[in-house]
Amino acid sequence: MTLGLTSTIIVFILLLIIGIPISLVLAITSLAYLFLTDNITLLATVPQKMFSGMDNFGLLAIPLFMLAGELMNFGGITSRLIQFAKVLIGHFKGGLAYVSIIANMFLASILGSANAQAAMMSKVMVPEMEKEGYSREFSSALTLASSVVAPVIPPSMLFIIYGTLTGASIGDLFIAGIVPGILLGIGFIIVIGLMNMKENFPRSERGTLKDIFKGLLNVLPALLIPFIIIYGILSGIFTPTESAAVACIIAVIIGFSYKQLKIKYLPEILLNTVVNTATITFLIVTASLFGYIIAYERIPQLMAQSMLSLSDNPLVFLLLVNILLLLLGTVLDGIAALIILVPVLAPLLTTYQIDPVHFGVIITINLTIGLLTPPVGTGLFIVSSVAKVKIETLVKAIMPFLLTTIAILMMITYWKDAVLWLPSLYK
Repeated sequence: MTLGLTSTIIVFILLLIIGIPISLVLAITSLAYLFLTDNITLLATVPQKMFSGMDNFGLLAIPLFMLAGELMNFGGITSRLIQFAKVLIGHFKGGLAYVSIIANMFLASILGSANAQAAMMSKVMVPEMEKEGYSREFSSALTLASSVVAPVIPPSMLFIIYGTLTGASIGDLFIAGIVPGILLGIGFIIVIGLMNMKENFPRSERGTLKDIFKGLLNVLPALLIPFIIIYGILSGIFTPTESAAVACIIAVIIGFSYKQLKIKYLPEILLNTVVNTATITFLIVTASLFGYIIAYERIPQLMAQSMLSLSDNPLVFLLLVNILLLLLGTVLDGIAALIILVPVLAPLLTTYQIDPVHFGVIITINLTIGLLTPPVGTGLFIVSSVAKVKIETLVKAIMPFLLTTIAILMMITYWKDAVLWLPSLYK
């Protein structure tokens, strides 16, 4: 390893340690590499590489799905989903805990962002659960853990980015995420069921058939959105990117039909969408430049040789990748880690004969787990701030859910049919 490359790695680590935003870390490190290694001539290609990182039609789905999420949130869909889940299963012991999981699974099919979902549900569910008699720590941990299904159940921003980086079908990735997302929800329900044996969880009043029917009618238009998106993609009526535009149109219609989406909210909705899109876009641009540096140094080829020297068994490779991703997920944002690591790991998939769609689901769940783990778990900081819970208390409370998520990750890693079964039905 040359002195310039070693210095670049030191710059990268130092910038991370002092808390510089990851997008700036990638940009500064990339430029530092060019100067420290005397590759100044490559500066002329920097604008081109940064632009090429964004020159992909599939990425247009990100701002459109963000806009759809904002429209649905302001349109009152969130509260209706929670109310419907509550009248349906709230009367069971620990019912409101189950409601939190089910509501998060519903919202996952609308929002596609774990951070956005964690923030939104913390505002709604934690005070509601505390009012019913649950501890604030448990309520916060459950809400945070349940939000990890957001990037797995379609639509998912991480799937869109992974698909554009690897060329894997975004439609197949969307469909492949359904079963793992449901398995995560079932895993959390089992954890609550086991806790029910020891804890004296409260229960809500049983909803009447009239309440259930009324709640279903209220929420049915919102529940149709993910089915329309998935059916449209599978039938070839529209692409995943076009499905995001369709979701926006449906969200506007539903929001106005509920009489909660107002014209006066549109500036705030559009501003939120623009700010969030700009943040992710800048991250993708700087990560593309960083990926160019990685490719220039032939790091993917070196890693391939190292991996093959350890084992040529794909099962061992997947285990090593899972360990690597779990460790990196504790210090890197999920989107940044995805953009940095996929160009490095993707060439190895052919060598080890691993399906790129299966691997896409594995890497997405793996990096989403990073939201739950210190020291850089953004989900921890979001929920801690919104719910007013100490980080250390939240980390302790979330451990049963974290271990369950890791167990399900290992299950889908070595049971690929759980991931590829649904996509295979439509080929």
